[in-house]
Amino acid sequence: MSDLHSASALAGATIVLTRTADSAASLRSRVQARGGRVVCVPGLSLRATTDAGPLRKRVQAAMNLAHAAIFISPAAVRFAFRLLPALAGMQPARVFAVGAGTQRALARHCVRALAPEGRSDSEALLALPELADVRDRRIVLIGAAGGRDLLALTLAARGAQIETMHVYQRDPPRLLQRHFDGLAHAADPLLMLISSAAALTHLVALLPTALLARLRRQTLVVSSARLAAIAREKGFAQICVAASASPDDLLDAAQKALTRHRL
Repeated sequence: MSDLHSASALAGATIVLTRTADSAASLRSRVQARGGRVVCVPGLSLRATTDAGPLRKRVQAAMNLAHAAIFISPAAVRFAFRLLPALAGMQPARVFAVGAGTQRALARHCVRALAPEGRSDSEALLALPELADVRDRRIVLIGAAGGRDLLALTLAARGAQIETMHVYQRDPPRLLQRHFDGLAHAADPLLMLISSAAALTHLVALLPTALLARLRRQTLVVSSARLAAIAREKGFAQICVAASASPDDLLDAAQKALTRHRL
């Protein structure tokens, strides 16, 4: 076992997980395997889009006519197949995933998808040669409202016909006293993991002043340089940028930050 992945790599540290409960399970087990403590404070609440009937018909029609489909996240895969279980049987010639996690989620439904290697963001996906020439191609984007528009705008500028399907929505989390107590009683050093700008925005708005001030004095591990810039605007100073939003990359970055803290 490498030093980064050793059973004591995160010993003495508290890792604050901000993903939703279902998607944080993998991170929790990895933190514990490296010897770290876990506090969960979700920054998002994910819910299915309310107009399920009309949306199901729209998704089915769009997929039957599309040349390509892009799934923006594992949650997009989960909610899309919950909405339309037969989706795998109507996939277009090309399916793309924004990152390896989304690619794996599609594989569980027997859908082969192309994803960028080593990164999980829109910029990396748009750099794929398969998306360079999309003039007059019909492309379906499957995700949630309120995210970045970079994929849709860039592909439309390249000549593609874009249909956006919002199969779920990102809402503010319902934080309870147990979340606040868990954070208040957690031992230093704290390292909070963030892979969503919306999650960070919600937490800054919803956390009690004293808890937010404490987190701003600790280390924030983010999944991209874009998120690092947003975090600085929100008052965070000790920021570490991970290679991607994958659990191992986030925890490798946390371990490196912890090593510097211990020096």
